[in-house]
Amino acid sequence: MTAPDRYASVRYLVDDVQAAVGFYTTHLGFTLNSSAGSAFADVVRGPLRLLLSGPASSGARATPADAAVAGRNRIHLVVDDLDDEVARLRTAGLSSFRSDMVTGPGGRQILLADPAGNLIELFQPA
Repeated sequence: MTAPDRYASVRYLVDDVQAAVGFYTTHLGFTLNSSAGSAFADVVRGPLRLLLSGPASSGARATPADAAVAGRNRIHLVVDDLDDEVARLRTAGLSSFRSDMVTGPGGRQILLADPAGNLIELFQPA
């Protein structure tokens, strides 16, 4: 088992590794950790290591049908001011928001998609 002081990693399958790296590093504060050209890259933000697997990577092999279940999985990024963050991203030309702003007892959130359609939840605690 991974030591608790190591990164927590999430794998996202992407169509274009370089476009995904650009999206996460330019717009969401990740830094490039390593890259294997068009096959794979990983970016980090705090304790999160996001594995970006392109079509040529071993991670992009088909998931067995009995292992894949429907869900709404996404990474969850906490922001200080959700309104400012949404405005900044829209000013940067991003139009890939997949939900309206939602307010609940824990805070406010909005869903954004990366260039491959993977979801990111931007969340401002109450």
